[in-house]
Amino acid sequence: MIRDKGCGELKESEVGKKITLCGWIFRRRDHGGLIFVDLRDRSGIIQVVFSPDVSRKAHELAHELRNEYVISVSGDLRKRPDGTENPNLPTGNLEVYAERLEVLNKSAPLPLNIEDAGDISETLRLRYRYLDLRRPDMQRNLIIRHRVTKVIRDYLDENGFLEIETPVLTKSTPEGARDYLVPSRLNPGLFYALPQSPQLFKQILMVSGFEKYFQIVKCFRDEDLRADRQPEFTQVDLEMSFVDKENIMEIIEGMMKRVFKEVLDEDINTPFERLSFQESIERFGTDKPDLRFGLELKDMTDLSEKCTFRVFLETLKTGGRIKAIKGKGLAELSRREIDLLTDEALSFGAKGLAWIKVKSISGGGFESPIVRFFPEDVLKEMSRRLEAEDGDLMLFVADEEKVVNDVLSRMRIELGKRLNLIKGGYRFVWIEDFPLLEWNKDENRFESMHHPFTSPIDEDIEKIFSVIGLTHLRPQSSDFRLLSSVRAKAYDIVLNGYEIGGGSIRIHRRDIQRKMFEILGISEEEARIKFGFLLEALEYGAPPHGGIALGLDRLVMIMVGATSIRDVIAFPKTQKAACIMSGTPSQVDAKQLKELHIKTDMP
Repeated sequence: MIRDKGCGELKESEVGKKITLCGWIFRRRDHGGLIFVDLRDRSGIIQVVFSPDVSRKAHELAHELRNEYVISVSGDLRKRPDGTENPNLPTGNLEVYAERLEVLNKSAPLPLNIEDAGDISETLRLRYRYLDLRRPDMQRNLIIRHRVTKVIRDYLDENGFLEIETPVLTKSTPEGARDYLVPSRLNPGLFYALPQSPQLFKQILMVSGFEKYFQIVKCFRDEDLRADRQPEFTQVDLEMSFVDKENIMEIIEGMMKRVFKEVLDEDINTPFERLSFQESIERFGTDKPDLRFGLELKDMTDLSEKCTFRVFLETLKTGGRIKAIKGKGLAELSRREIDLLTDEALSFGAKGLAWIKVKSISGGGFESPIVRFFPEDVLKEMSRRLEAEDGDLMLFVADEEKVVNDVLSRMRIELGKRLNLIKGGYRFVWIEDFPLLEWNKDENRFESMHHPFTSPIDEDIEKIFSVIGLTHLRPQSSDFRLLSSVRAKAYDIVLNGYEIGGGSIRIHRRDIQRKMFEILGISEEEARIKFGFLLEALEYGAPPHGGIALGLDRLVMIMVGATSIRDVIAFPKTQKAACIMSGTPSQVDAKQLKELHIKTDMP
């Protein structure tokens, strides 16, 4: 190495030693007689002083230095004079007086500010990602990501898991999103698919007798993107044999406790809280609730029957729901400000937003254009359910159940942010007792809520076998209601309002799997073509097994306090699934396409 150690690794015990350092110039300050440079490498920052009294040659050369020049310096390590220390740096009480300076490489004028990305567009940051990654915040994020993966590997190894790789070029199977397809040159007209998950292979590893598998694995989904989605993402994927969901939850809770303690020095309480899917939807409108604050949704359907407000009564006639949340202290909002809240609700999918100001509960002081449609005792009961106090605002949405929950769950988060109710910390929760199936009303058929290999709970297995012939299924039929009530051995883990993982106990019996395909409208021939190798494996002594997949990118995003997983991935894609640094995706030569037997209709 051409340096003695990293810039951030210097200790006070080394004062008086001659040190050679290398790095990038983070800042340069010319104070006339002295020139100060903050020298940065991955380990941190140290102040370097160029003085003509120490080295006139180094001092003269230092006049030419600019930000992001790569330099090597040698000199004495000294303590900073009293009153000049920088308490914000681990090395803030030290400095190097340069005796030698060598410019290893110069830098062109920078297109972005390395010190602060606050005013830089994300497009510019991604275009010059190699510069963006020099920023201390980004380096910290990726160092934390490394530490998280190391702790996870160590923990799973200590608990008897084997890290086993599964194929990247595999078979296209329906798993909820579009596959990325790869044409086969050696098999013209045939395609590989990049894996959306290692689901089938990890189940086969259980059939193969490995019992405990894990993999930190790249997965690929061709879907619409957002802040917490990427076309390629990383999962912590694991599977276990001879287990129930309690065993898997215990492993994950232990892993999260270890990760947060070793990486962030945060103590996480276990066991994690648990909510049923239905309770989570009722209280928070979502199966990804943020439990760091209140503002729970409250059902007002029964009380609305006692009013004469036409919108509510028409909703009740069509089987809809009326629910409300509380706007803490928002009764002072002007009509224009409430109209902005209404616009927000409309953008979330609501047809409207009803509101009532709570001026004085004891004195019957409620204010709204719709107050006259509600008896006073109903208004008081509504405020009691919402735990509203004088000065609060009651907000109502009336629509079909899914719309009501979607709108109010999103308004809850926005109000939580606006009212500064969301404090720091980490709140985990398990969501369990999911429905096994959900109805696709556009296609008039059931779909898996998770995936078709998720097992029903033991006491509901008979329900799926009791339904014979599925052509008659309609939302009003008894068989429809029976299948809708089947619960899954599935579980999601949620952290601060983000689903960071999901898993299930799998179907290991061929007869249950065959019936599951029948319910989903997958014929035996279609099942054989798409999943034949798994179905065949289940015939040869498949053990009971289950697992979970955690989104590593989302987990690290939450741990570092970022708002996008792009800030914890070294080279992410944009929302159009493009890498603007490398120019990906790109056109390829006509010769390459010809070798793959592919023609395009693009100009």
